[in-house]
Amino acid sequence: MKKIIVVVLVAFIIIQFFPIDKTNPPPTPGMDFLKIKNTPEKIAHIIKTSCYDCHSNETAYPWYTNISPASWWVKNHINEGRKHLNFSTFAVYEPKRQLHKLEECIEMVEKKEMPLESYYLGHQNAKLSDEQRAELSQYFKKVKEDTERRIMFNK
Repeated sequence: MKKIIVVVLVAFIIIQFFPIDKTNPPPTPGMDFLKIKNTPEKIAHIIKTSCYDCHSNETAYPWYTNISPASWWVKNHINEGRKHLNFSTFAVYEPKRQLHKLEECIEMVEKKEMPLESYYLGHQNAKLSDEQRAELSQYFKKVKEDTERRIMFNK
């Protein structure tokens, strides 16, 4: 039993020498969703608090990302989140892709699939009330309609 504990402890110490990269890509205000869509301050605050750590280039890494393997798990979530939707580079998406991303935002918020339950463990302030979910959904629907209108007029 002592040997197992020693091996686990040594392995834990060794993996600490493999930290994650916490460097965020440089800010791109001209491509950021909140800027290009002139998002109202109240909605922008909700999105920044509940979405931006995983779905933007503005990740604030919590203290536990200094400890492996938790840091690896968090970094994977961030990479996956940015891959699926990156609010920081929203303007580079083609208009039809923007529509698709907005549809996904509406669905994820309404079905309570985002933010992830696991995210709440370290971010209680990110938990959305039903009222906030309704406001976000309504806002994403409005932006989607505006985008659809823009697409139709540009044909």
